[in-house]
Amino acid sequence: MKEIPEQHVKLHGFNNLTKSLSFNMYDICYTRTKEEREAYLEYIDEQYNAERLTTILKTVSDIIGAHVLNIAKQDYVPQGASVTILVSEGPVVEVPQESYSESPGPLPDSVVMALDKSHITVHTYPEFHPDEGISTFRADIDVSTCGEISPLKALNYLIHSFDTDIMTIDYRVRGFTRDISGHKLFIDHDINSIQNYIPDEVKDMYDMIDVNVYQEHIFHTKCKLREFDLDNYLFGYTKDTLSESEQEEITERITLEMDEIYYGKNLV
Repeated sequence: MKEIPEQHVKLHGFNNLTKSLSFNMYDICYTRTKEEREAYLEYIDEQYNAERLTTILKTVSDIIGAHVLNIAKQDYVPQGASVTILVSEGPVVEVPQESYSESPGPLPDSVVMALDKSHITVHTYPEFHPDEGISTFRADIDVSTCGEISPLKALNYLIHSFDTDIMTIDYRVRGFTRDISGHKLFIDHDINSIQNYIPDEVKDMYDMIDVNVYQEHIFHTKCKLREFDLDNYLFGYTKDTLSESEQEEITERITLEMDEIYYGKNLV
């Protein structure tokens, strides 16, 4: 049976498809000394503490139309934070037609749809190279929904919430629901790429690779920043204080770090 957008199909019972979005981002910095590294990690820990992450996830809840039931949050020592939000069905005013289109979701605006039971989580992982030089910050966000709208509608906002050098995005639809004649629907919206949910101005900034398994409703997109200003990767000083050879060496190290994360393997 051809899969048709949910608003054109009458269901037997409720829509119990589970849709899961995993958004993984990396921020990279060059820290040439232990003091710079510690200062960078302290800065990241403050920028993305449990309180701010909670605010981000609450906004995600609004975008996907969820009602927050419970929040568990924790800042860790020496670094890192975790937040888990349990959400349930939220109020429905109107089902917007654009919920099913392959297009970027809204930035913080209004509740768009209802969900049944679901959860949203974030965990952060500050990390650094043992020989000094490179420090990285990773945030993993999972948005799992049960119902009609796809959590991909929150992707645009998540991208805008972090300074991101590398993004790894996974989306999967699990389970099935039935129409009134009993036919199974294993997905309730058309999708051929996660990229269709990313704004053009963001796509212009990144190299992207798709690995999709359409028959299993599994979608994977990796994104790597195409160009960068070295000043944005130095902590506590600017590139004009460095010689040309130093600038070139640091640029090569940052580029290598990005490439290894992007391709998922050590290149040297």
